[in-house]
Amino acid sequence: MSHLTDEARAPFRDAEPRIEAGDNCLEAIVAANPGRRSVLKNGLLGLSILPMMGALAACGDDDDDSASPSPTPSPTPTPAPAPSYAIAFAPVAANQNDTVTVPNGYTVDVMLKAGDSVEAGTPYSGSFPTPADAEKWAGGNHDGMEYFELSGVDPNVGGLLAINHELPDYNILFSGSYNAATASADQKALALSGVGISVVEVAKGSDGKWAVNAGSRYNKRYTGNSSYKASGRGSGLLSGTIKGMLNNCSSGRTPWGTYLTCEESTDNYLDPTQPQNNYGWVVEIDPYQELAAPTKRTGLGRFDHENVAHMTDSNRRVAFYMGDDGTPGCIYKFVCDRPYSATNRAANTDMLDHGTLYVARFNADGTGEWRALEQGQNGLLPGASDPGNVSQSTTPPAPVIVNFNSQSDVLINTKAAARVAGGTVMDRPEWLTVAPDNSAIYCTLTNNSGRQVTDAANPRTRNLHGHIIKFKEKDNSPLAMTFTWEIFLLAGDPKLSSGGQHLVGDIKGDTFSSPDGIRIDPQGRLWVQTDHSVPGNSGVTGTTIDQAFGHNAMFYVDQTSKQSKRFLVGPLGCEITGIAYTPDLKTFFVNIQHPTGNWPVAGQQPRSSTIVVTRTDGQPVGN
Repeated sequence: MSHLTDEARAPFRDAEPRIEAGDNCLEAIVAANPGRRSVLKNGLLGLSILPMMGALAACGDDDDDSASPSPTPSPTPTPAPAPSYAIAFAPVAANQNDTVTVPNGYTVDVMLKAGDSVEAGTPYSGSFPTPADAEKWAGGNHDGMEYFELSGVDPNVGGLLAINHELPDYNILFSGSYNAATASADQKALALSGVGISVVEVAKGSDGKWAVNAGSRYNKRYTGNSSYKASGRGSGLLSGTIKGMLNNCSSGRTPWGTYLTCEESTDNYLDPTQPQNNYGWVVEIDPYQELAAPTKRTGLGRFDHENVAHMTDSNRRVAFYMGDDGTPGCIYKFVCDRPYSATNRAANTDMLDHGTLYVARFNADGTGEWRALEQGQNGLLPGASDPGNVSQSTTPPAPVIVNFNSQSDVLINTKAAARVAGGTVMDRPEWLTVAPDNSAIYCTLTNNSGRQVTDAANPRTRNLHGHIIKFKEKDNSPLAMTFTWEIFLLAGDPKLSSGGQHLVGDIKGDTFSSPDGIRIDPQGRLWVQTDHSVPGNSGVTGTTIDQAFGHNAMFYVDQTSKQSKRFLVGPLGCEITGIAYTPDLKTFFVNIQHPTGNWPVAGQQPRSSTIVVTRTDGQPVGN
């Protein structure tokens, strides 16, 4: 969650395609060794021509008595060396520069800025737009994103990007600040145009630069003004047609090639006239525009959704993992009732409507369990007693009676249901990521400076800098009902010890605060992105958070040694968020959210942007 979002929501808070085919599919083989792509393209020709050459060399002219030397065969080309995915970059220093800093040998290009055209129209050029113009622009505060392949296109040079927009970049929409209570109709429409998602076709040009393919039939905006439907067992308590989605924080994807965008708000603070129950959902959108209309999937529960990560098994059973970016919030998973189809995308249209939602309970002995959030189970009954946020005060809050009369009640009031069922309230669960071999799941717990009561999984009071937790499902199965867990790392810096040990952490190498984005790439490399508030409190009087850690940044963290290496540092005022990549891992897409200085274009308004990071020698990122 951006600290800007946190501020925007405060007055309105409630009182309380492509089918994955596993490791043996062509994509997985090529991702593991992209050098095979050229072998697959050229190997048959190369193998067939060599016997032919040998036969021709053996043929002589029977009428010529002179012995002619056989022509020397062309040497077999030396195969290109397999790309290396070892982490070998020299880490960059923490800094407060108003630019994107990357290691030597890397380049950064800005590809899509807030206000650039997604659908055909007039892009931002320094003047405020009409609502009709803004509705076709890329929205603001770029956040989570996913890269999708296109049939017939080499995915390493072209594909689709689906990009979340968490909050408007107000500075390019109208003058002054936004107040939903006093906003004009045009101001409200402009603000709502700035949230949602953008889907764009992107391609690598002959000059090696990536750009949006203007005019692509896939380029489309889904905004806070668009219409959505709801499905699943909670949909009966929502409007038949819903206006907008908003606070599109991070995201995920399904094995059947749809995009999951997460609403990180349980009310519409941009347009408070809308029913609250319509917001706080995971929205499924098909970037190829082939399947169902954009749909809010109520089966995954209503809370401050951050992202979605999935785990599959060899039987095509799938679980989706989610965090509630509340202060505090719980960790959830949704297990679909049936296997997904690997051959028929349309057969998966209602997969997210049929399944069971669970909340995680982290026990003090390093074990954990998933508790079903089903009406009639685990205390989810009429007259249930919600203990509230027990972590935030040494004096427990007074319990609140909640009536869970139906499964709809459970899904609408998921936060309360999770606490009643005994879920552990965590320090703002943000992104989750699943290891390619299912051997681990990581969750960033960004911070919780108000925590007063600790537990084993949340061991620090006033957890200003956050931590990362790692857990492992029994038998590495998405269907498991138990898991084991450990604290992977505690964020902070030893230089802050004068403010208390809760500020120090245990990071080896480059330190950071407030881990937010996290992703394990197909080669098993763990990347972490940060979101400390700017300006922010380091915990030590006289030291700002930027002075302690530099600007928000992106890190590689070794999963065994836990050594941290700073890979990228953002410009003034920004959050680093969103990570996607091509299958060969030679192109990384990263989002720069809410910069406040003179970036990305000198002399113009600062704008949230999607950047492209590559190596100058064409090798995989990270090497």
